[in-house]
Amino acid sequence: MTTTAAARQELAHFLRSRRERISPEQVGLPPGRRRRTPGLRREEVATLAAVGVTWYTWLEQARDIQVSAQVADAIGRALLLDPHERAHLFLLAGVPDPTPFASCPGMSDPIREVLERLEPLPAAVANSRTDVIAHNRTYGRLVDDLDALPFEDRNIMWLILTHPLWREALPDWEESARLIVGKFRSAMAEHLAEPGWKALVKRLQLASPEFCEFWDRHEVLEPENRVKRFLNPHVGLMSFVHTSLWLGPRQGPRLTTYTPADDVTRERLDRLYEIALARDAVPLSA
Repeated sequence: MTTTAAARQELAHFLRSRRERISPEQVGLPPGRRRRTPGLRREEVATLAAVGVTWYTWLEQARDIQVSAQVADAIGRALLLDPHERAHLFLLAGVPDPTPFASCPGMSDPIREVLERLEPLPAAVANSRTDVIAHNRTYGRLVDDLDALPFEDRNIMWLILTHPLWREALPDWEESARLIVGKFRSAMAEHLAEPGWKALVKRLQLASPEFCEFWDRHEVLEPENRVKRFLNPHVGLMSFVHTSLWLGPRQGPRLTTYTPADDVTRERLDRLYEIALARDAVPLSA
C-alpha cells in the first residue's frame, strides 16, 4: 500500500514525538553523556528495532520509503507504544497490524469474565478517548457487528459521527453526538499533547462536518448516567439506562452497562442475545 506525502509527514512527526518522550533507562540503555535533545537518539531507536540507522533517519525525514508490517511492529515495541498509538502507527505506515490490540493496559481476565457474566446485558470497557477496549456479545450486536470493524474504527465517537448504521440506530442522534463530543473535550484536557488524541480529532474533522460544528462550540461536559435508545435492525427499538462504573482514575477506563428501561426492551434484548449466540455458534468455515 502506498502512503501519501501527508501521511509520511505525520508519521515522521509522530515517531519523533514518541522517541523524545522515552529515556534511555526506560529501554535498558545507559544514560550516556550529556544529551542535546530529550529522549532517545535515532540510532538508539534503530538499534532497538534492529533496522538501519540511515533507513530510520529517512523514515523520520518523511522520505518515500516502504515500511513492512514486521518493521512497524519492531518500531512500535522499541518506542513503547500503547495499543492506540500502535494502531495510529500502522495506519500512517499504510500496513496492516499483524497483532492489533494484542495487549491492552488496564484490562484483566477478571474484567473480561465480568463482561461475559453480565450477558445478556450489553456491557463494554472503554477508555477516556472512547475507544472500545473490550465488550460482550450483546454490546457487539447493539447496532451492527462491532467485531467486523477495523480496530481503529471501534471508537464510540467515531461510530456515532461517521458510521451510517449508527446514525440510523440512534433516534436521539444529534443529542448523542453533541454529548459525546463535549465529554471528549473535557477528557482531552489531560491529554492535549498526546498524538493519539490529536490524531482522532483531526481524523474526525476531515470525516464529519457535524463533529466540526460540535467541536467549535467548546462545550465541556461530564459523564452522566442516562436513558439511551437504540433502533436495532433485528429486534427493533430498545431503551436502556446507561451506567458507567470507573475502573481507574475519573477520566480513565470505565465499564459501561446497559440495563433495560422497560419490559419490551427486556424481551427484545433476550432475542438479540439469542441472535448473538447463534452467530457465535456458526463454524468459521461456514
